[in-house]
Amino acid sequence: MKQAAFADYKVFACNSHMELAEEIASIMGKTLGKATVTKFSDGEISVNLWETVRGIDSYIIQSTSEPVNDNLMELLIMIDAMKRASAGRINAIVPYYGYARQDRKAKARDPITAKLVADLLVAAGADRVLTMDLHAPQIQGYFNIPVDHLLGVPILVKYFKDKGMDNLVVVSPDHGSVTRARNMAQPLNAPIAIIDKRRPAPNKSEIMNIIGEINGMNCILVDDMIDTAGTITNAANALKEMGAKSVMACATHPVLSGPAIERIQSSAIEELVLLNTIPIPMEKRIPIMKILSVAPLFAEAMIRVFTNDSISRLFD
Repeated sequence: MKQAAFADYKVFACNSHMELAEEIASIMGKTLGKATVTKFSDGEISVNLWETVRGIDSYIIQSTSEPVNDNLMELLIMIDAMKRASAGRINAIVPYYGYARQDRKAKARDPITAKLVADLLVAAGADRVLTMDLHAPQIQGYFNIPVDHLLGVPILVKYFKDKGMDNLVVVSPDHGSVTRARNMAQPLNAPIAIIDKRRPAPNKSEIMNIIGEINGMNCILVDDMIDTAGTITNAANALKEMGAKSVMACATHPVLSGPAIERIQSSAIEELVLLNTIPIPMEKRIPIMKILSVAPLFAEAMIRVFTNDSISRLFD
C-alpha cells in the first residue's frame, strides 16, 4: 500500500464513460492522459499508455457497467499496464461497481461476485478504489486496500431542496433501502414510508403493503440503482393507488436494462432523477428524466486523495 506524498498526478480513462471522465478531469484542471483502449481482431482488449506514469499518482476512471465484462477487463488491463510502468500509486475510480448484487451466498452454491471483482482489482495492482453507493456497504470490507465510498444522496437532496416542495415523504421501495431513505429524509425534514414487497423471481417484484402515511403526500422513491425498473414502477403505481398526490423517483445508478424505459413511461412516476455514474444513451432519455452530474464530487474526492485530506468531511 502506497501512502507517500506525490509531486503530481495524472487522470486516465477507459471507454465506459468518457463524457464523465472528461468532465472530472476538466474540473480538476487536467486533460485526460494519453492512452488508447481498443480491441484486437479476435476481441481481446488492447491497452496502450502513450505517456509516462513512472512515480506518478495515477487515476483511472471506469464504470463497470454494460458491457460489464469488457469494461471490467479494460480496467484490469490498464491497472496492470500502469503497475508494469512503475506508476507511483494506482487509484481505480469506479463510479458504478458492477457485479455488486451478488454480495453473499443467498442459497447453496451461489458465487460471491462482489468479492471476486474486489480480488481481481487488488491482484491487478490497484492501490485504492474510489466508488459511489455500493449495492451493499459491506463490500468495502472485501478489499485489502483503502476504499473511499462516496454517497449520491447529498446530490439528490440538494436537487429536491431547491424545488421547494412541501408535504414530502421519502419512500423506500424495499426493506434494503430503508437506511438510504432515512439518510435522504433527514435533511429534507420529511418522514419515511416503506414498501413491503415479495420478489417471486429474479427481476420480478410484487407489491405487498405500504408502511407509513402517504395519502395526499408528494412521494420521493429512492434506491441505489434502477435496473429493469420493476421494483420502482410497481412501487410508484402502488403509491398512486393508495392516494399519493405525486410520485417522483431517484437513484444513483441508471442501469436501465431490458424493459426499464417502457415500464417507467407507463408508470405513475412524474419525474425521474438520476446521477450520471453510468452513461445513458440518447434513445433511453425521456422527458421526465433529470440527470445530475457526479463529476464535481468525484473531482473533489480525487483531489483530496492526492493531497491526503479527509473525504468524510465532504458529507459532514
